[in-house]
Amino acid sequence: MKLFRDLLRDYRFAFAFGVLCILVAFALLSFFSPYDPSRWGQVPRDLRPSAQHWLGTDSNGQDIFWTATFAVRNSLIIAVIAGVVSRIIAVIVGMVAGYKGGTWDRVLMFFSDSLLVIPLFLIIVMMAMLIRASLNLVTLGLLLAFFGWAWDARLIRSQILSLREREFTQTAILSGASTFKLVMNEYMPYTTPLIFSTLINNMAWAIGLEITLAILGLLDLATPTLGTMLYWAINYQAILLGRWWWVMTPITLSVALFIALYWLSVSISEYLDPRTRVQRVGAG
Repeated sequence: MKLFRDLLRDYRFAFAFGVLCILVAFALLSFFSPYDPSRWGQVPRDLRPSAQHWLGTDSNGQDIFWTATFAVRNSLIIAVIAGVVSRIIAVIVGMVAGYKGGTWDRVLMFFSDSLLVIPLFLIIVMMAMLIRASLNLVTLGLLLAFFGWAWDARLIRSQILSLREREFTQTAILSGASTFKLVMNEYMPYTTPLIFSTLINNMAWAIGLEITLAILGLLDLATPTLGTMLYWAINYQAILLGRWWWVMTPITLSVALFIALYWLSVSISEYLDPRTRVQRVGAG
């Protein structure tokens, strides 16, 4: 509770946490939807916002409010899968390469550098085209996770290389501490801010790529996400026809999600950083 109260003193965290809570609650409403998100023509088409349809309806005959609840939920699922799986890979690769060094470092960094130098977006587009028939929420999240760990693994490796040369590492080794205990007790407090920050940033990256792939028509367009909502709005020329309620709904939700994730990343990273914590204690 003390950690949470301290974080709430940062207006960025308070705002971001509030927005994310609203978006998560909005996504949970999808479980109470009276409509099937995969079926069209369930409501009259192209209605403006009203008491019956709060955000209006689209040209597919779907209620935009309830479709948006599914879209936020599905986009968050993709982001969480991509973020968590890629963090697991990045932490393992970065720590092993940084602590072991030698052949381990050269081999792991070879794979990491290979992913950094290739045109990542084009590779992801090509892979999405190849597995489009089986590209659901889970497989898309795993696909993005596979390509989303390389840079963060290199950052973690750099920090481990620095920590390995400090006195407490030699002290722990001489005292007989195992590698696992050394990593968990000595290295994790220093790397946790970086892991949290890159996790949230990777989630934002995954959502951005999902939106891009959907607009290109490479995802299952029957599954509502923020990207597929934008795809259908663009496909039916919602902007030119003045159907602002249709196109502005996914744009507003996406912008709110990106801002909340960014501020959450910055505030948590600064709070958990031991150097920043020492400065706060000294200032106090």
